[in-house]
Amino acid sequence: MENFRKKKSIKVPKNVQVVYCDQKNIITFVGPLLTKSLKLKIKLLLAPSSNLIVATQIPVNEKSLRSKDKKKIQGTTIAQIKQILIEINYKLYHKLNLVGVGYRVFSHENLANQIYLKLGYSHLIYFVIPNGINSYCQKFTKLFLFSNSSYDLLTQTAAQIRSCKLPEPYKGKGILHDQEKIVLKKGKKI
Repeated sequence: MENFRKKKSIKVPKNVQVVYCDQKNIITFVGPLLTKSLKLKIKLLLAPSSNLIVATQIPVNEKSLRSKDKKKIQGTTIAQIKQILIEINYKLYHKLNLVGVGYRVFSHENLANQIYLKLGYSHLIYFVIPNGINSYCQKFTKLFLFSNSSYDLLTQTAAQIRSCKLPEPYKGKGILHDQEKIVLKKGKKI
């Protein structure tokens, strides 16, 4: 029974304040870096003495939901709250490595939100980085992306940059995430 409660409860850090409005079903987290809110589809129970938030399966609307849907919404809400707690406490970053002869990344001198990618094509690829994300080029083959606001936007931007040149399985050339290892295939033997 205790394991079940651990899965459905979230421990809130001491440096985070939680404001929960039961009538509007909105929970707001105030952290050291920023403030974020979440619109809820289920009811929450707060235990301020032990800094716990417990997610129930009671829906906000009186619509009849299947028990499967209630469990899915409960799990999604728990995951969203945990994600918000990470976003408001830590600065988020993502590192990309360019592997290949002549693969380079350049930042634009005048525009802070634009980078150029040289990836073996006959032309440069221009990529506009969305607002809320900062980029830093180190050594022309390493790209750091920083964000204060959204982990989802940061990972989506990194995936879009990576899709410009996916790693190929024979030589391992392309744009790789940090710590990513490619298992190389053997080519044809003559």
